[in-house]
Amino acid sequence: MTGTAEQAKGRVGRLARLMPSSPTTAARTPFVLLVVLLLAGGLISLLLLNSALNEGSFRLSKLERETTELTDEQQALQRDVDSYSEPDALERRARELGMVPGGSPAFLDPDGTVRGVPQRATAQPSPAEAPEPEASAAGPAGPSDSATPSPSVSLATPGPATPLPTTQPPTSSGR
Repeated sequence: MTGTAEQAKGRVGRLARLMPSSPTTAARTPFVLLVVLLLAGGLISLLLLNSALNEGSFRLSKLERETTELTDEQQALQRDVDSYSEPDALERRARELGMVPGGSPAFLDPDGTVRGVPQRATAQPSPAEAPEPEASAAGPAGPSDSATPSPSVSLATPGPATPLPTTQPPTSSGR
């Protein structure tokens, strides 16, 4: 029986070595699981954070592109407004609408007297409408084919100047 007892002790020793049941091993298992879960949670959090940052980056680049396009459009519109606001363009449009430059102005003083002689606006041909001087028949260009000059268009009928009345305004009691 000594052989069987030794064999039993050998088996128990091998089992004890294969499955240690010490208190330190049992206490380590929850700690290892906690560390593994924390690492996995941290990696998943980093992955989600990276995805959110990439999405924000794509959105930012799209908004910057839209801002650039809108800025270019605004600058083009501002150039159009500036070209319509130039004095030559304003004069041309005013003449197309039948407006003429104003005559001599008259000014009213605070006491009601008129300074200056007002005159009615008269139409004058613009520099673009002025007839070109014709070359003489003996000039280097030869005789002219057109015998009539181009007509100048008058936009307003000139009339006699009508002065404004110079009446005194009624005086108030000084309130």
